[in-house]
Amino acid sequence: MASSASNKIDRNNLRPVRSLNLLSYREIQALMSSQDQVHKLFRQCALAVLNAGSHHDDVTVLMEAYADFEIKVIPQSRGPILSVKNAPASAFVDGNMIRGVQEHLFSVLRDIVYVNHALTGTYDLDSRRGITDAVFDILRNADIVRPNLRPDLVVCWGGHSISREEYDFTKEVGYQLGLRGLNIGTGCGPGAMKGPMKGAAIGHAKQLHELRRYIGITEPGIIAAEAPNPIVNELVILPDIEKRLEAFVRLAHCIIVFPGGAGTAEELLYILSILLHEKNEDQPFGLVLAAREENRNYFETLDKFIRTILGDEAAEYYEIVIGDAAEVARRAKQHVIQSRKHRMGSGASYGFNWELYIPSDLQYPFEPTHANMSGLALTRSLPPDQLASNLRKAFSGIVAGNVKSFGIEQIKQHGPYLMQGDPDIMDKLQTLLEDFVEQRRMKIDYENYQPCWRIQQ
Repeated sequence: MASSASNKIDRNNLRPVRSLNLLSYREIQALMSSQDQVHKLFRQCALAVLNAGSHHDDVTVLMEAYADFEIKVIPQSRGPILSVKNAPASAFVDGNMIRGVQEHLFSVLRDIVYVNHALTGTYDLDSRRGITDAVFDILRNADIVRPNLRPDLVVCWGGHSISREEYDFTKEVGYQLGLRGLNIGTGCGPGAMKGPMKGAAIGHAKQLHELRRYIGITEPGIIAAEAPNPIVNELVILPDIEKRLEAFVRLAHCIIVFPGGAGTAEELLYILSILLHEKNEDQPFGLVLAAREENRNYFETLDKFIRTILGDEAAEYYEIVIGDAAEVARRAKQHVIQSRKHRMGSGASYGFNWELYIPSDLQYPFEPTHANMSGLALTRSLPPDQLASNLRKAFSGIVAGNVKSFGIEQIKQHGPYLMQGDPDIMDKLQTLLEDFVEQRRMKIDYENYQPCWRIQQ
């Protein structure tokens, strides 16, 4: 039923499409008895899913616009019912919620509420293996990790705030991947996260590809800014950015990186930190940086930064392909085949890369407070993998300051984050960040953008 405000729906009761349609009475009661903090998080993520397609990436704007939004869990033996009130009308057609949005909503319920109860006290989240076990079980519970599937998943990273021309290039790459029978995983949002999925959907259709997987991997802090796009047919929400990043690299059989902003730099530094670690020297891992000809400066600038700060050795772990979508897909296919041969030869899992060593420093959640940001060791005295890890945290803080509710509030209260370190590193970092701003890659609302950081030279 539509409300007097044409942009909202008064009330709607929903049953599960797939997720959580079979729960015991105990599990349903656990959903009902969630802590206030968990329910608040569930409400925020649910609203983000219902508001998919919005052209804003500021969570505070979303929460203020729908301050009267309500969502409740109603227990029934056939499975829980979700009652939503004052939800965005864009999620409905003729008063009925769009099926894909409905499925995403129950995925939120599964991962925010159910997983919260399932993981409590079960895993040692202070140990490397305990965290990896938790990531695996969340993915398995969401039916993302499946047995006996050939390696075919290409993870695509890139910015949510990109031009139409860049978006079309990501879509063309996705189309070429789909023609080659490869499935897609992204951060599930708009821009470079949506384009590859949309393109792959056309390629899959042309090839009559039966198993069409468009996996969206997100986390509560980012989902409001990057709500799941409508192509996503498998959505999973990890508890924090570190577990989300671990899910990406353990699921991927190859990673393609498109131009983006601070979040894309964070992702690239994360995987480079892993690959630079001595325990991963025998691990094959395909990493392709791809851009249209007109945007080659993005990767030229980033490549120069990486070589200058981390050394030429770091650049050996990736290849850059400019302006040729088909070649990007061919390279990705070759990396997937190499991954399959390696895992067959070693008897390793196809669906989850247990062999990859991820240092605990990359697993523990980094809280972007002003003290933590200014305390980051950004110095050449560190080994390259550790320096890359700390730079990853710096970019994670900038992402938080740009689009996450916690970071935005921190900036409002205390001003920009202060970062400090070796003068030459800070100088190069400042140049890189200024390039991102100049290229309008920080936020969708770039006209009013104010940097959330300050570098001490």
